Amino acid sequence: MPSFECQATKAIIRFNHLFTLWGHTPIGYQRFHLDFLGGLAPRARGVESHTCDANGVNAEWLVPKDSGNDTAILYLHGGGYVLGSIKSHRAFVGTIAAAAQSPTFIINYRLAPEWPFPAALEDAVASYKWLLAEGFTPENIVIAGDSAGGGLSVATLISLRDSHDPLPAGAMLISPWTDLALDGDSIDALARKDPMLTRYQLATTAQMYLGGTDASNPLVSPIHGDLTGLPPLCIHVGTCERLLDDSRRLAERAREDGVEVELEIWDGMFHVWHSMTLMPESRAAVRKLGEFFESVTGSAAVGMSP
Repeated sequence: MPSFECQATKAIIRFNHLFTLWGHTPIGYQRFHLDFLGGLAPRARGVESHTCDANGVNAEWLVPKDSGNDTAILYLHGGGYVLGSIKSHRAFVGTIAAAAQSPTFIINYRLAPEWPFPAALEDAVASYKWLLAEGFTPENIVIAGDSAGGGLSVATLISLRDSHDPLPAGAMLISPWTDLALDGDSIDALARKDPMLTRYQLATTAQMYLGGTDASNPLVSPIHGDLTGLPPLCIHVGTCERLLDDSRRLAERAREDGVEVELEIWDGMFHVWHSMTLMPESRAAVRKLGEFFESVTGSAAVGMSP
Protein backbone atom coordinates (compact mmCIF):
# COMPACT_ATOMS: atom_id res chain seq x y z
CA MET A 1 0.00 0.00 0.00
CA PRO A 2 1.38 3.45 -0.89
CA SER A 3 2.74 5.40 2.05
CA PHE A 4 1.06 8.41 3.65
CA GLU A 5 3.79 10.56 2.10
CA CYS A 6 2.89 9.20 -1.33
CA GLN A 7 -0.84 9.90 -0.89
CA ALA A 8 -0.11 13.43 0.31
CA THR A 9 2.25 14.02 -2.62
CA LYS A 10 -0.40 12.93 -5.11
CA ALA A 11 -2.83 15.44 -3.63
CA ILE A 12 -0.26 18.23 -3.82
CA ILE A 13 0.53 17.38 -7.44
CA ARG A 14 -3.15 17.50 -8.40
CA PHE A 15 -3.55 20.87 -6.70
CA ASN A 16 -0.41 22.24 -8.34
CA HIS A 17 -1.60 21.19 -11.80
CA LEU A 18 -4.99 22.80 -11.24
CA PHE A 19 -3.35 25.97 -9.98
CA THR A 20 -0.92 26.27 -12.87
CA LEU A 21 -3.28 24.95 -15.59
CA TRP A 22 -0.33 22.80 -16.61
CA GLY A 23 -0.08 22.47 -20.38
CA HIS A 24 -2.28 25.52 -21.03
CA THR A 25 0.02 28.29 -19.78
CA PRO A 26 2.94 29.80 -21.78
CA ILE A 27 5.98 27.56 -22.18
CA GLY A 28 8.21 30.20 -20.61
CA TYR A 29 6.13 30.21 -17.43
CA GLN A 30 6.02 26.41 -17.25
CA ARG A 31 9.82 26.26 -17.57
CA PHE A 32 10.25 28.86 -14.84
CA HIS A 33 7.79 27.07 -12.56
CA LEU A 34 9.46 23.66 -12.97
CA ASP A 35 12.92 25.13 -12.37
CA PHE A 36 11.62 26.95 -9.30
CA LEU A 37 10.13 23.78 -7.82
CA GLY A 38 13.30 21.84 -8.59
CA GLY A 39 15.37 24.49 -6.85
CA LEU A 40 13.35 24.00 -3.66
CA ALA A 41 14.10 20.27 -3.44
CA PRO A 42 16.67 19.17 -0.83
CA ARG A 43 20.08 18.32 -2.28
CA ALA A 44 21.67 14.91 -1.78
CA ARG A 45 24.22 14.92 1.02
CA GLY A 46 27.85 14.89 -0.01
CA VAL A 47 27.22 15.52 -3.71
CA GLU A 48 29.18 18.38 -5.26
CA SER A 49 28.49 20.01 -8.61
CA HIS A 50 30.44 21.88 -11.24
CA THR A 51 29.56 23.03 -14.73
CA CYS A 52 31.29 22.19 -17.97
CA ASP A 53 30.88 22.26 -21.74
CA ALA A 54 30.43 18.96 -23.62
CA ASN A 55 30.92 19.43 -27.34
CA GLY A 56 28.96 22.68 -27.13
CA VAL A 57 26.28 21.28 -24.80
CA ASN A 58 25.85 22.99 -21.42
CA ALA A 59 26.31 20.36 -18.72
CA GLU A 60 27.01 19.77 -15.05
CA TRP A 61 28.81 17.10 -13.08
CA LEU A 62 27.19 15.85 -9.87
CA VAL A 63 29.95 14.09 -7.96
CA PRO A 64 29.43 12.18 -4.68
CA LYS A 65 32.17 12.61 -2.11
CA ASP A 66 34.76 9.82 -2.26
CA SER A 67 33.28 8.35 -5.46
CA GLY A 68 35.63 6.94 -8.05
CA ASN A 69 36.39 8.76 -11.28
CA ASP A 70 36.22 5.82 -13.69
CA THR A 71 32.41 5.49 -14.01
CA ALA A 72 29.78 7.92 -15.23
CA ILE A 73 26.03 8.23 -15.60
CA LEU A 74 24.82 10.34 -18.52
CA TYR A 75 21.47 11.73 -17.39
CA LEU A 76 18.80 13.10 -19.75
CA HIS A 77 16.08 15.00 -17.91
CA GLY A 78 12.37 14.78 -18.54
CA GLY A 79 9.85 17.49 -19.35
CA GLY A 80 8.13 16.43 -22.55
CA TYR A 81 11.06 17.69 -24.65
CA VAL A 82 9.87 21.26 -23.99
CA LEU A 83 10.51 21.71 -20.25
CA GLY A 84 13.19 20.74 -17.76
CA SER A 85 16.81 21.62 -17.17
CA ILE A 86 19.79 20.96 -14.99
CA LYS A 87 18.23 23.27 -12.41
CA SER A 88 14.89 21.46 -12.30
CA HIS A 89 16.54 18.05 -11.94
CA ARG A 90 19.78 18.75 -10.05
CA ALA A 91 18.54 17.69 -6.61
CA PHE A 92 16.73 14.59 -7.87
CA VAL A 93 19.59 13.40 -10.09
CA GLY A 94 21.98 13.99 -7.21
CA THR A 95 20.19 11.24 -5.27
CA ILE A 96 20.84 8.83 -8.14
CA ALA A 97 24.50 9.83 -8.21
CA ALA A 98 24.67 9.18 -4.47
CA ALA A 99 22.98 5.77 -4.72
CA ALA A 100 25.29 4.68 -7.53
CA GLN A 101 28.32 6.37 -5.98
CA SER A 102 29.24 7.55 -9.45
CA PRO A 103 29.87 10.94 -11.04
CA THR A 104 26.72 11.82 -12.94
CA PHE A 105 26.64 14.05 -16.00
CA ILE A 106 23.38 15.95 -16.60
CA ILE A 107 22.95 18.05 -19.72
CA ASN A 108 20.79 20.92 -20.92
CA TYR A 109 19.80 19.53 -24.30
CA ARG A 110 17.99 21.87 -26.67
CA LEU A 111 14.24 22.09 -26.14
CA ALA A 112 11.24 22.28 -28.45
CA PRO A 113 9.44 24.15 -29.89
CA GLU A 114 12.50 26.32 -30.54
CA TRP A 115 14.55 23.23 -31.31
CA PRO A 116 12.40 20.27 -32.49
CA PHE A 117 13.66 16.78 -33.32
CA PRO A 118 16.49 15.87 -33.83
CA ALA A 119 18.12 18.61 -31.70
CA ALA A 120 17.74 16.81 -28.35
CA LEU A 121 19.02 13.56 -29.83
CA GLU A 122 22.01 15.30 -31.39
CA ASP A 123 22.92 16.84 -28.03
CA ALA A 124 22.58 13.52 -26.21
CA VAL A 125 24.79 11.72 -28.72
CA ALA A 126 27.36 14.54 -28.66
CA SER A 127 27.49 14.40 -24.86
CA TYR A 128 28.05 10.64 -24.84
CA LYS A 129 30.85 10.95 -27.37
CA TRP A 130 32.37 13.72 -25.24
CA LEU A 131 32.48 11.32 -22.29
CA LEU A 132 34.29 8.79 -24.45
CA ALA A 133 36.76 11.45 -25.57
CA GLU A 134 37.36 12.34 -21.92
CA GLY A 135 38.57 8.80 -21.30
CA PHE A 136 35.48 7.05 -19.93
CA THR A 137 35.13 3.53 -21.32
CA PRO A 138 31.71 2.39 -22.62
CA GLU A 139 31.52 -0.44 -20.08
CA ASN A 140 31.76 2.13 -17.28
CA ILE A 141 29.01 4.43 -18.59
CA VAL A 142 25.26 4.08 -18.01
CA ILE A 143 22.72 6.32 -19.71
CA ALA A 144 19.64 7.30 -17.72
CA GLY A 145 16.59 9.49 -18.03
CA ASP A 146 13.05 10.13 -16.85
CA SER A 147 9.90 10.54 -18.93
CA ALA A 148 10.93 12.15 -22.24
CA GLY A 149 14.51 11.72 -21.10
CA GLY A 150 13.85 7.99 -20.79
CA GLY A 151 12.62 7.77 -24.35
CA LEU A 152 15.52 9.94 -25.47
CA SER A 153 17.91 7.54 -23.72
CA VAL A 154 16.64 4.62 -25.81
CA ALA A 155 16.72 6.73 -28.99
CA THR A 156 20.33 7.62 -28.18
CA LEU A 157 21.21 3.93 -27.87
CA ILE A 158 19.57 3.19 -31.23
CA SER A 159 21.40 6.08 -32.88
CA LEU A 160 24.76 5.00 -31.44
CA ARG A 161 24.22 1.39 -32.48
CA ASP A 162 23.26 2.35 -36.02
CA SER A 163 26.38 4.54 -36.35
CA HIS A 164 28.53 1.66 -35.02
CA ASP A 165 29.65 3.56 -31.93
CA PRO A 166 30.41 1.60 -28.75
CA LEU A 167 27.36 1.30 -26.50
CA PRO A 168 27.26 2.01 -22.76
CA ALA A 169 26.93 -0.75 -20.16
CA GLY A 170 23.21 -0.21 -19.68
CA ALA A 171 20.32 2.21 -19.41
CA MET A 172 18.09 3.22 -16.49
CA LEU A 173 14.66 4.39 -17.65
CA ILE A 174 12.27 6.09 -15.22
CA SER A 175 8.66 6.26 -16.45
CA PRO A 176 9.95 6.52 -20.04
CA TRP A 177 7.86 8.15 -22.76
CA THR A 178 8.46 5.83 -25.69
CA ASP A 179 5.44 6.37 -27.96
CA LEU A 180 4.70 9.93 -29.05
CA ALA A 181 1.70 8.67 -31.04
CA LEU A 182 0.01 8.02 -27.65
CA ASP A 183 -1.32 4.62 -28.73
CA GLY A 184 -0.94 2.84 -25.38
CA ASP A 185 -4.21 1.77 -23.77
CA SER A 186 -3.13 3.19 -20.41
CA ILE A 187 -3.07 6.74 -21.82
CA ASP A 188 -6.85 6.84 -21.37
CA ALA A 189 -7.50 3.87 -19.10
CA LEU A 190 -5.48 5.39 -16.25
CA ALA A 191 -6.64 8.98 -16.74
CA ARG A 192 -8.37 9.15 -13.36
CA LYS A 193 -5.47 7.60 -11.48
CA ASP A 194 -2.72 9.77 -12.96
CA PRO A 195 -2.32 12.98 -10.89
CA MET A 196 0.25 14.51 -13.22
CA LEU A 197 -0.22 13.92 -16.96
CA THR A 198 -3.09 14.73 -19.32
CA ARG A 199 -3.62 13.56 -22.90
CA TYR A 200 -3.75 17.21 -24.03
CA GLN A 201 -0.42 17.93 -22.38
CA LEU A 202 1.23 14.88 -23.93
CA ALA A 203 -0.24 15.51 -27.39
CA THR A 204 0.74 19.19 -27.36
CA THR A 205 4.34 18.62 -26.32
CA ALA A 206 4.65 15.68 -28.75
CA GLN A 207 3.69 17.89 -31.67
CA MET A 208 6.16 20.56 -30.55
CA TYR A 209 9.01 18.07 -30.50
CA LEU A 210 8.01 16.18 -33.65
CA GLY A 211 7.88 19.32 -35.76
CA GLY A 212 6.42 17.32 -38.64
CA THR A 213 8.37 14.12 -38.02
CA ASP A 214 6.30 10.92 -38.16
CA ALA A 215 5.52 9.79 -34.60
CA SER A 216 6.38 6.21 -35.60
CA ASN A 217 10.02 7.15 -36.25
CA PRO A 218 11.99 4.95 -33.80
CA LEU A 219 14.26 7.87 -32.93
CA VAL A 220 11.27 9.64 -31.37
CA SER A 221 9.18 6.58 -30.44
CA PRO A 222 11.63 3.76 -29.68
CA ILE A 223 8.93 1.09 -29.30
CA HIS A 224 8.68 1.17 -33.12
CA GLY A 225 12.37 0.44 -33.58
CA ASP A 226 14.60 -2.60 -33.80
CA LEU A 227 16.19 -2.85 -30.36
CA THR A 228 18.56 -5.69 -31.23
CA GLY A 229 21.99 -5.31 -29.71
CA LEU A 230 21.08 -2.74 -27.06
CA PRO A 231 22.60 -3.12 -23.58
CA PRO A 232 20.59 -4.20 -20.50
CA LEU A 233 17.64 -1.96 -19.63
CA CYS A 234 16.25 -1.20 -16.18
CA ILE A 235 12.72 0.22 -16.45
CA HIS A 236 10.70 1.64 -13.55
CA VAL A 237 7.05 2.61 -13.96
CA GLY A 238 4.04 3.05 -11.67
CA THR A 239 0.52 1.66 -11.84
CA CYS A 240 -0.95 5.16 -11.56
CA GLU A 241 0.53 6.75 -14.66
CA ARG A 242 -0.74 7.10 -18.19
CA LEU A 243 2.62 6.00 -19.59
CA LEU A 244 2.44 2.55 -18.00
CA ASP A 245 1.99 0.86 -21.38
CA ASP A 246 4.94 2.79 -22.83
CA SER A 247 7.13 0.83 -20.42
CA ARG A 248 5.32 -2.48 -20.81
CA ARG A 249 5.46 -2.33 -24.59
CA LEU A 250 9.09 -1.24 -24.62
CA ALA A 251 10.04 -4.14 -22.35
CA GLU A 252 8.11 -6.60 -24.51
CA ARG A 253 9.72 -5.31 -27.70
CA ALA A 254 13.19 -5.33 -26.17
CA ARG A 255 12.84 -8.92 -24.96
CA GLU A 256 11.61 -10.00 -28.40
CA ASP A 257 14.79 -8.48 -29.83
CA GLY A 258 17.01 -10.31 -27.36
CA VAL A 259 17.69 -7.43 -24.96
CA GLU A 260 18.04 -8.09 -21.23
CA VAL A 261 15.30 -6.17 -19.39
CA GLU A 262 14.46 -5.52 -15.75
CA LEU A 263 10.91 -4.14 -15.69
CA GLU A 264 9.66 -3.06 -12.27
CA ILE A 265 6.02 -1.97 -12.01
CA TRP A 266 5.47 -0.19 -8.67
CA ASP A 267 1.99 -0.42 -7.18
CA GLY A 268 0.29 2.93 -6.57
CA MET A 269 3.18 5.01 -7.90
CA PHE A 270 2.79 7.98 -10.23
CA HIS A 271 4.93 9.46 -12.99
CA VAL A 272 8.62 9.79 -11.98
CA TRP A 273 7.91 9.32 -8.28
CA HIS A 274 11.66 8.95 -7.80
CA SER A 275 11.94 12.73 -7.85
CA MET A 276 9.83 13.11 -4.69
CA THR A 277 12.76 12.37 -2.41
CA LEU A 278 10.81 12.69 0.87
CA MET A 279 8.75 9.61 -0.03
CA PRO A 280 10.04 6.21 1.16
CA GLU A 281 9.04 4.73 -2.21
CA SER A 282 11.29 7.27 -3.95
CA ARG A 283 14.27 6.36 -1.83
CA ALA A 284 13.65 2.64 -2.34
CA ALA A 285 13.40 3.05 -6.12
CA VAL A 286 16.57 5.14 -6.31
CA ARG A 287 18.42 2.46 -4.32
CA LYS A 288 17.25 -0.07 -6.91
CA LEU A 289 18.78 2.07 -9.63
CA GLY A 290 22.04 2.09 -7.72
CA GLU A 291 21.97 -1.69 -7.56
CA PHE A 292 21.37 -1.95 -11.30
CA PHE A 293 24.25 0.44 -11.96
CA GLU A 294 26.52 -1.77 -9.86
CA SER A 295 25.39 -4.91 -11.66
CA VAL A 296 26.15 -3.63 -15.18
CA THR A 297 29.36 -1.72 -14.46
CA GLY A 298 30.85 -4.05 -11.89
CA SER A 299 31.32 -1.18 -9.43
CA ALA A 300 30.95 -1.94 -5.73
CA ALA A 301 30.30 1.48 -4.23
CA VAL A 302 26.51 1.37 -3.86
CA GLY A 303 25.06 2.29 -0.52
CA MET A 304 25.43 6.01 0.11
CA SER A 305 22.17 7.40 1.42
CA PRO A 306 20.60 10.02 -0.89
